[in-house]
Amino acid sequence: MRFARETVVGSLLAFSVLSASAQAQYPTKPINIIVPFAAGGPTDVVTRLVGEHMSRTLGQTIIVENVGGAGGTLGMTRVAQAQPDGYTIAVGNMGTQSAAPALYPSLKYDPAKSFAQIGIVNYTPQAIVAKKNMAATNLKELLDFLKTNSAKQTYGHAGVGSISHVSGLVFNSKYGFNPTLVPYRGTGPALQDLVAGQIDYMVDQSLNVIPQIKAGTIKAYAVAAPARLDSLPDVPTTGEGGSDFIFSAWNAMVAPKDTPRDIVAKLADALAKALDDPNVKKRYADLGSTGPQGADRGPAGLQKLVESEVARITPVIKAAGVTAN
Repeated sequence: MRFARETVVGSLLAFSVLSASAQAQYPTKPINIIVPFAAGGPTDVVTRLVGEHMSRTLGQTIIVENVGGAGGTLGMTRVAQAQPDGYTIAVGNMGTQSAAPALYPSLKYDPAKSFAQIGIVNYTPQAIVAKKNMAATNLKELLDFLKTNSAKQTYGHAGVGSISHVSGLVFNSKYGFNPTLVPYRGTGPALQDLVAGQIDYMVDQSLNVIPQIKAGTIKAYAVAAPARLDSLPDVPTTGEGGSDFIFSAWNAMVAPKDTPRDIVAKLADALAKALDDPNVKKRYADLGSTGPQGADRGPAGLQKLVESEVARITPVIKAAGVTAN
């Protein structure tokens, strides 16, 4: 019995040493990043941008895999249930990491507890836009018009749980607007109908609407950010328009819960190096996006953001009585 016990103890010790060694050498094989949305969308674009830089820092290939469905929650569930070894991670967004608990009653993960947070990838301010022939000429006029006419207006969004859906709920709730909500199967179709004048207004990621704004096919009233965007220098902020509505979409890199801390630290460091790269910064600026700074960076910054955003958004979604099937 003594021999058997010593054998077990010895085996456990050997496993511990091997595990520590594997962590120290991480990564020794390609890393898979799950993007829980279709290729070409905002989350996919920034993931591939920072992922390419991170692969050079880490000395390993990073493979981006698009796993869409259920507003991004299918892909995030897969990562929450993956082996916590650092080889399967994800980049979710504000929808999957803050709005999902209120939208999906049977959600199989908790954004604040089911993941090892790696870091915020980027922020993208929302832009308040409308059809080209909307009569209001500035944000104040638009808000005044909607105060008395919102019930006759249509608000388009990219589907329940999308960024444009959630930001629209917050925006409309803030001012007591009650438009008809028109869901689409993605941002593209929604913007097509906005350009065609089939819907009246949207609040969507600046990244998505920059081309239409620059082409003059839709009317831009404001970006919901403290400062104007370099990519849209002529579009005022909401503050300049007399509103305190500030709202940014964001993307977040996470790993499965219980991923070793030193692995999370290596991933967070690689992400930080990507965010500091001049080429990444320039591309972010072109997209109307920014990277986190200071205390907002890293695991602690992301944990704080997730918890605060869940607390902010959940009451609005529940008050609206919206759930996703």
